Amino acid sequence: MSLETKITQAWQRQALWLWLLLPVSWLYGLIISIRQQAYKLGLAKSYRAPIPIMVIGNITVGGSGKTPLIMALVDYLQQHKVPVGVISRGYGGDSAQMPALVTTDSLPSVVGDEPSLIVSMTGVPMAVCPNRQQAISTLIQAHPNLQLIIADDGLQHYALQRDIEWIVVDVARGFGSGQLLPTGFLREPMSRLDKATVIYHEKINSHSTANSSQSTERLTMHLQPDSLQALWPSLWSSDADSLCVTSQAAGVKPLAGSQVHGVSGIGYPQRFFATLEGLGFKVSAHPYPDHYDFELTDLLQYQHYPIIITSKDAVKIRALLAKVFDTINNDENKQTEFDGFNKAELAELVARLWVLPVSAELSDACYTKLQRQLQGLGIAIKNATY
Repeated sequence: MSLETKITQAWQRQALWLWLLLPVSWLYGLIISIRQQAYKLGLAKSYRAPIPIMVIGNITVGGSGKTPLIMALVDYLQQHKVPVGVISRGYGGDSAQMPALVTTDSLPSVVGDEPSLIVSMTGVPMAVCPNRQQAISTLIQAHPNLQLIIADDGLQHYALQRDIEWIVVDVARGFGSGQLLPTGFLREPMSRLDKATVIYHEKINSHSTANSSQSTERLTMHLQPDSLQALWPSLWSSDADSLCVTSQAAGVKPLAGSQVHGVSGIGYPQRFFATLEGLGFKVSAHPYPDHYDFELTDLLQYQHYPIIITSKDAVKIRALLAKVFDTINNDENKQTEFDGFNKAELAELVARLWVLPVSAELSDACYTKLQRQLQGLGIAIKNATY
């Protein structure tokens, strides 16, 4: 188990030893405050983009449902004819090759796993770079007609000025001990929520507001799991000397009540495992650090049962398997092993790999809020129904 996973688990159970780190959290909070004031007073330089910027982020370490939210917003804006683009720092990618535009052919190892997923699912114009100004310039140069840019996870990047901020709060996970890093898992104090638009990520029907005057104002979202998909719908050829594409070796989709391996390298893997259990699966949970770069050995150790992974992990694992396939297919000697693994083992692994996609379902109030915010920036949403 990695150090990151151990610390994440300690945060979740609020381990007592974390309080020994409280002085470090105080120092971290002081640094945050000084940094914020420096930007507020103009002592630190910030960048104003030529078009409106909408930042989507969170104040906690780990996943909150931010990426599905971004894809839902992109889909909504595209449907209503608003030219929108996305930028990201491209975490997990190769910063030496940035700034870079993200395409459906981009490798996660170059642009990052989340950008690869966002573009593959939405086709949105997107650029990545740790320097957000360079990412924006690259994106606008390639797509000069954009009216809005959504910044993925740039909430604490105060060098970038923003017009709209949406902060995602995972209601189920909450704020733990309420302490800043490293005692708790807060990146910023909870007071940071006061001046931003807060989207409450909660389980469907988990928040009863039937008698509340705020029922139409509360901005909520939940994640809706879709049907399981084979990671590689077409597998191995009947020709033992090649790896041509065919569907003859497709695996059998696991059904509710069956035993599965849940493998997840996202910020909050417990949510993924809970989702699988909610679908009726008996789950052997295997958490990995966020943005984990999987290898064949990681997956081949989980035998006998189907392996279910997240969409975010799937983009990296597909790239890994594509490299394996290309290596074997292009080998003049048609070797039957890859890095010591038998071809039959690899075929059996691929047949057991399944992806559970999820999509963000937003309350009507979220879209009403978005429409009003964009109208305030001079961006009209055509044919809006909210």
